[in-house]
Amino acid sequence: MKNTIKTIRLTLLLNLFALFTFAQTESNYSKITIAKFVKYYNANQQDSVFSIFSPKTQQELPLEKTKAFLTQLKSRYGNIKQVDFQSYQNGFGVYKTELDKGLLTLSIAVDNNKAITGLFAKPYEAVIAAKMLRNISPMQLPFKGEWTVFWGGDTKEQNYHVAVNFQKNAFDIIMTNQQGKSYKTDGKTNADYYAFAQPLLAPCDGEIVLAVDGVKDNIPGTLNPMFTTGNSILIKTKNNEYILLAHFKQNTITVKQGDKVKQGQQLGLCGNSGNSSEPHLHFHIQDDEDFYHTMGVKCYFNQLQVNGVSKSDYSPVKGDKIKVAN
Repeated sequence: MKNTIKTIRLTLLLNLFALFTFAQTESNYSKITIAKFVKYYNANQQDSVFSIFSPKTQQELPLEKTKAFLTQLKSRYGNIKQVDFQSYQNGFGVYKTELDKGLLTLSIAVDNNKAITGLFAKPYEAVIAAKMLRNISPMQLPFKGEWTVFWGGDTKEQNYHVAVNFQKNAFDIIMTNQQGKSYKTDGKTNADYYAFAQPLLAPCDGEIVLAVDGVKDNIPGTLNPMFTTGNSILIKTKNNEYILLAHFKQNTITVKQGDKVKQGQQLGLCGNSGNSSEPHLHFHIQDDEDFYHTMGVKCYFNQLQVNGVSKSDYSPVKGDKIKVAN
């Protein structure tokens, strides 16, 4: 979601390894280093893990920060049971990693001295075949007035969501003034943002399968990664599309699980709850209810105005100013 990766993620980005390689077989350097990392990690020898970092990495990630990261990783996932090399991506060896409490993708960059120059851990995502490429049910924009697409589209430049399976076609949408600012004065309070407390509407007919309310709104510029979607609603259509609307204002959601809703019905007010840095709407369609075993579906809206021009069956992209067609 806005300015963040929408899932639980443990991330350690060290000095990026500049080499880009197309090799898809594991190098001996990587084999030796990953084996050492697993050995030291499982034995709680955090000093030894630090010792196999490159000098520059040790400068950028001092011992105490390394220990904090490893402690958090061990607490959440336990010991490493098995690592399976998958590929090289941008100089990182990518490993499917089985731990006591789940699966991770562990990416490690290693230099010619067998020193670790980059380390990245995130929940493992298997490749999922999409059940549908686009929405079947008619969709309308879930708000009134003109809003601006902050993230949206098919490329990483347009839309950072593309890296995560279930939200790969998501939108983050804000309200702005004619100068492109999303707030009126200094942006220090939620009420200063144009989008805050704006009504959010059902984009289609469907059934509420998830309704979360009661999460506090953040102070602008802060995040709440413990409740990623914040106050949120998931709607299931008769065509088995699942539409997520996230970051509602605390205690404004007007529907509950099991309710049937009609297109255009008010669901709540726009807020800044969850992993959100300012008031906005996160919107996406997925092809299953389970966030971690689903694929994002591209959303096309039936009738809308885009930058002052009427369009039909259109999927907005970053920078578009959109509103319901007159």
